[in-house]
Amino acid sequence: MQLAHAPLENRFVRLEPMGEAHREDFRAACNEDEVTWQTLYPFSYAGEHFDPSWARVQRDREAGTFLPFAVVVDGRCRGISGYLTPEATNATVEIGGTWYHPDLRGGAVNPAAKRLLLGHAFDAGARRVQFKVDAINARSRAAVTKLGAVQEGILRQDRLCWTGRIRDTVYFSILRDEWPEVRERLEARLAAFERELADA
Repeated sequence: MQLAHAPLENRFVRLEPMGEAHREDFRAACNEDEVTWQTLYPFSYAGEHFDPSWARVQRDREAGTFLPFAVVVDGRCRGISGYLTPEATNATVEIGGTWYHPDLRGGAVNPAAKRLLLGHAFDAGARRVQFKVDAINARSRAAVTKLGAVQEGILRQDRLCWTGRIRDTVYFSILRDEWPEVRERLEARLAAFERELADA
């Protein structure tokens, strides 16, 4: 598995390797969603938490443990997602660290971004792509299930969140031989969004 950290794009979203050019747009977007950071994430990018969290992302990028992408919509960074802990020998990778501005939720951006990230990973030789979701995050669990990912189990008391809450983590995965069916499902969803735009 050889994952390139390069731009990915389709009709609905552009994913760019996250860097300094995205910083202030991303900061502004994060500051519009303080409730989510307080309740559903193990870390926060809002307010005074932004700069240390940004620095951590850059350190992880340099170490190769996180390949972050700026989620760019209408020319502005409105979210983040990426590849975590890629293991070339085992041909496995996690898609995670994902957050979208509230205005983008429930529309085409998430399936469009997942189509890009999953396609790129499997094209690069991945055998398994996994997702880890906070057990209380019903929206994210539903979104990953809708992709066609298989829930494997729940790791109890898996992670300490920045607020002090201890979270249970739900594991999901998609395997290489499952990807064609998942891809077909994603492309059908995106085609429906295309028709909505055409009819608008």
